[in-house]
Amino acid sequence: MPQIRPITDLRNTTEISELCRKSQEPIFITKNGYGDLVVMSIESYERQLAKANLYDKLAEAEKQVANGVELIDADAVFARLRTKYVK
Repeated sequence: MPQIRPITDLRNTTEISELCRKSQEPIFITKNGYGDLVVMSIESYERQLAKANLYDKLAEAEKQVANGVELIDADAVFARLRTKYVK
């Protein structure tokens, strides 16, 4: 479950850092009761970035299928790769 903390909690950077790593989720920082910042560990950030990248690639592939781009059978692709790289 996401954590919501006031901006004054950022004074204790060690605690926030440990909480980010332990929870593996973003921590939402509020200022005067309103959302202001999001803090997360590098691992969480990289995981989110990888997901977004994957979703972009899936959306592009779906667009290509909708536009009638010729599809190649996965078994045929892997067979060609095995022939080329596995000896």
